[in-house]
Amino acid sequence: MTERLRHLTRPAAGEPEGALVLLHGRGADEHDLLPLLDLLDPERRLLGITPRAPLSLPPGGAHWYRLGGIPTPDPGTFFATLEAAAAFLDSIPVPIDRVVLGGFSQGAVMSWALGLGAGRPRPAAIVALSGFMPEVEGFELDLAGLDGYPIAVAHGSLDPVIPVEFGRAAAARVRDAGAAVQWRETPVPHTIDPRVLRELQGFVAAAT
Repeated sequence: MTERLRHLTRPAAGEPEGALVLLHGRGADEHDLLPLLDLLDPERRLLGITPRAPLSLPPGGAHWYRLGGIPTPDPGTFFATLEAAAAFLDSIPVPIDRVVLGGFSQGAVMSWALGLGAGRPRPAAIVALSGFMPEVEGFELDLAGLDGYPIAVAHGSLDPVIPVEFGRAAAARVRDAGAAVQWRETPVPHTIDPRVLRELQGFVAAAT
């Protein structure tokens, strides 16, 4: 795999049946979502990968883009990171149509961009946790051909960082485009609800 992005790898128990790639949130790093690989894929059927975002910005940690508002990432850093993350994703030793791509917060934003961006190959499924669909001039999502496509979206109704309305809107948009959407809204702040993780186990297994 390309070293353009630092990353951690959790091997599959045998020959990988696919891959699970999880993108962390703002100010975290590649260690943050590593425990989720075993929670979402307890049988280790999949190669697990957690990349580190390429930007170091205040107040610290790794970032996928510079904040530019919600739902409008800073264009310069967004496009540069999107290129680097796409190259990384395309280089992993598993076909993209066998990859479940997911993330939390900024990682969810990048999962939407990498998974449904115009001209991008589509992964096996998308998991978007507490994020939003990015609106950046010059960037478009391609929602054609989503009939039955598996997408899981979860968001806390008490989220003070990215309001739940953005998760609801994203889920509604792909559902209207024909995707098979698993939507979960729970009364938590800007975090990943453990109850949702248990449900996502089955989603990941079914998608691969």
